[in-house]
Amino acid sequence: MTDAAALQERTRALLAAHPPATTDRLDFLRARYDAGLAWVHYPVGLGGLDAPRSLQAVVDAELAAAGAPDNDPRRIGIGLGMAAPTLLAYGSDEVRSRFLRPLWTGEEVWCQLFSEPGAGSDLAALGTRAVRDGDDWVVDGQKVWTSSAHTARWAILIARTDPDLPKHRGITYFVCDMTDPGVEVRPLRQITGEAEFNEVFLTGVRIPDAHRLGETGDGWRVAQTTLMNERVSIGGARIPREGGMIGKAAAVWRERPALRTHALHRDLLALWVDAEVARLTGERLRQQLVAGQPGPEGSAMKLGFARLNQAISGLEVELLAEDGLVYDDWTMRRPELVDFTGRDAGYRYLRSKGNSIEGGTTEVLLNIVAERVLGLPPEPRNDKDVPWKDLAR
Repeated sequence: MTDAAALQERTRALLAAHPPATTDRLDFLRARYDAGLAWVHYPVGLGGLDAPRSLQAVVDAELAAAGAPDNDPRRIGIGLGMAAPTLLAYGSDEVRSRFLRPLWTGEEVWCQLFSEPGAGSDLAALGTRAVRDGDDWVVDGQKVWTSSAHTARWAILIARTDPDLPKHRGITYFVCDMTDPGVEVRPLRQITGEAEFNEVFLTGVRIPDAHRLGETGDGWRVAQTTLMNERVSIGGARIPREGGMIGKAAAVWRERPALRTHALHRDLLALWVDAEVARLTGERLRQQLVAGQPGPEGSAMKLGFARLNQAISGLEVELLAEDGLVYDDWTMRRPELVDFTGRDAGYRYLRSKGNSIEGGTTEVLLNIVAERVLGLPPEPRNDKDVPWKDLAR
């Protein structure tokens, strides 16, 4: 049983063998992974030591104190937060050995090919087809709202493999090579002027059966692992007290006393309390993760994240008065990640509108919380047992 003292000793040995000041960043990250200090709760040989998840903080503290480089987790958030848990749960030994190390070190960026133009909120209605051809699957279809597709090397993909089954049962989950012939990525320009999202067209893309995760037709169940982890990674990120968006609004309040009113003070206090409640709830959720996989509670966290971001960004614009209306950067850029706190208030206000859509729409997440957390009766679903090919589209 690995304990905190043993992890400290192992981390210090890593630092002694690979001093951060003189070791190439990527070489250090690879050595950290090989030492089992990437994800301590992952299996031995896959970046971990089969240790309790809570002990990761011991490793992180030692490395931070030594000035060791991290793996730029914001840039590779889809890989870390969504692809990795799914690969670990459903990938073969060969798949996990091939993908997890370069995923964690950031050598390979991942994206998520789930949503489609006709299957966003109702993801199970997706129409992208995968047809078996010998040892491969041939995939044709279109995906949309794909973050990081323009920089990704790999994608997690769900496609329909049996149209004769009901929509939830004829789906299969794959790993797709974004550099393969037939994969076309096109930018989607957003209200901010930039294009971090994409639409992806798949035309005769061949995926080896070895890159299938889970059983054929069981892709919906596999996808639930991805989706539950996605909502935790979006809504449950660790931030300090008065960090994130509320920190920006509070800073404006302190810096511009001439703009203060009683009404704005009341609104800021209410949102500050809500943000602190969300932060503490996120801490509790991460403690629950130590004991197992994320559950539907992550959907509640993501709901709160979207509501708070939109309300706080709106208040920040009010606090700035006419300066809050200024937004100069309409450049058609292709950013690798969303930067909420490093941009101006106008960007935050516009970009936060997408928070109630991405990672699960607010309407769908409300249903999940109602049914799986509160135990309320489910909504009638008349199409649940109808073959996908017979659904109205």
